[in-house]
This record gives sequence, structure tokens and C-alpha cells, in this order.
Amino acid sequence: MTPELLMLALSVVLGLVHIIVSAIATTHQYGSKWNVSARDAPMPPLEAIAGRLQRALHNFLETFPFFAVAVLIADATNRHGWMAVWGSQIYFYARVLYLPIYAAGIPVVRTVVWSVAALGIVMVLLDLV
Repeated sequence: MTPELLMLALSVVLGLVHIIVSAIATTHQYGSKWNVSARDAPMPPLEAIAGRLQRALHNFLETFPFFAVAVLIADATNRHGWMAVWGSQIYFYARVLYLPIYAAGIPVVRTVVWSVAALGIVMVLLDLV
């Protein structure tokens, strides 16, 4: 397995972590009865950490497809230069940092870390040209 595909696989695991921690925090706020229900009734907005975890999950789901496609194109075209390797690692590790930073509510650092992760995607793409 190439380093880029390893980072992709680990990013899938990270996505599952996002889903699980967001679901736990949401269930903690709304209750287990809500969790097992059809969820038809409108609920108040999520507060504090639960809201941040949900937003972090949505943010991950917005960037992950671009990362996945870039890595898969690099793999399919056998482009495994240093930029693709480093870019995939930068994306993954920045996204790992992003989750606790967002959950803690650290605004400026969160944006910087998001930008670093986006740079990782761009690096993978630049290796394709």
C-alpha cells in the first residue's frame, strides 16, 4: 500500500471517529429516546461541544471527497511524488488536529489547521500535473 492510500484509509477511520463522537455528543444532549426515534420532531440547535462536533463532521465530509478523489487519481496514474506523499500526510494529520481544536472552540487556530489540510489536498493535485 502506498503512503497516500494509507493516509486515505486512515482518513476513512477518522471520518468514522467524527461520526461516532458527534453522535455521542448529540445523544447526550437530546437523549437516548431521541436517538432511537424516527427523529421527526424538530429539535433545538445543538449546544456547545455537540454543535461544534457536528459542524466539524460536516466540514470533514465537505473536504474528504476532494482528498479521496485526488489520492485515487494519483494512485491510478501512478503519481507518487514527494508532493503527493507529503500532501496526503499533511491532510490527514491536520484533520486529526482539527477535530479536538474545533471541539475546544479555538477559532483562529481552527482556521489555520483547516487551511493546512486544504494545502495538503492541493499538494496531491499539484503532483498530478
